[in-house]
Amino acid sequence: MPDLTLPTEAKAVSFAAYGEADELRFTDMAVPQPGPGQVLLRVAAAAVNAFDWKLRRGFLQGAFPVTFPHVPGLESAGTVVATGPGADSWRIGDEVFGMTLAAYAEYAVAEAATLAARPADLPVTTAAGLPVAADTAVRALQPLDLKPGEILLIHGAAGAVGTLAVQFAVADGVRVIGTAGERDQEALRELGATPVRYGDGVIDRVRAAAAGDPVAAVLHTSGNGVLADSVALVGGPGRVITIAAAEEAGPLGVAFTGGGTTETAVAGLTRALALHAAGTLSAPVRTTLPLADASTAQRLSEQGGGRGKIVLLP
Repeated sequence: MPDLTLPTEAKAVSFAAYGEADELRFTDMAVPQPGPGQVLLRVAAAAVNAFDWKLRRGFLQGAFPVTFPHVPGLESAGTVVATGPGADSWRIGDEVFGMTLAAYAEYAVAEAATLAARPADLPVTTAAGLPVAADTAVRALQPLDLKPGEILLIHGAAGAVGTLAVQFAVADGVRVIGTAGERDQEALRELGATPVRYGDGVIDRVRAAAAGDPVAAVLHTSGNGVLADSVALVGGPGRVITIAAAEEAGPLGVAFTGGGTTETAVAGLTRALALHAAGTLSAPVRTTLPLADASTAQRLSEQGGGRGKIVLLP
């Protein structure tokens, strides 16, 4: 049993004003206390998401206002070190992972109901990068109501969400066509998808990959200017969904999904753990960095171009 003595202060990363990555500060902050239904985690790894730097730059302040100083971070893996009232599903010392509040820290609070037990053979770095992508993949796929044998087109299939969405859909017997850059074509093929290059002419390449069969649904995780053609491809907006283009989606009648629930969070982790138990889970980690280098991590995320999650290690 590890030493679970709790300090009153610990290291965390925060920003006190909107701006560039230089606004991030690595400082001592008060260790948070778990409220009803919450647990306190000693964070072993926390993943970086695009949401983090968009929030820091002020792009999301209308929808997600924050109180300064704000500690970013949405997901982590760690050890339960304290429990709040009603969080009886976990015990001190349990190794867990899931959605986490203010995860860029040595200690962070999480809603107990959204966590899952971390198997000993699932690395903390991999586990930390699963919750957000798994939740997003599940809530994007659910309304598409895909049946075995149907064809699903996933735009941006090599990203974190796309990679899991491919695996979830393939496990359900769905035929997946995934768009990605040239360097990720083989990776998609290994996941069971038919890869096509994104860019000009992508819809023609998708039709060729479908070999005359209809494309039943489209999940758009990234890519500009492809929603209108995607709607035309499937014959209407009813089975097209995006997680990345709310403004473009509206006029087309395409659904946008931008927030999960406890149910989708749990369902996502359950599905990811099933793939892990089967020995087929692919959830790449792009790189790991010390928590103190969070500014570097967010710059890398903002630059894009890499495959896999960036993970911070306290």
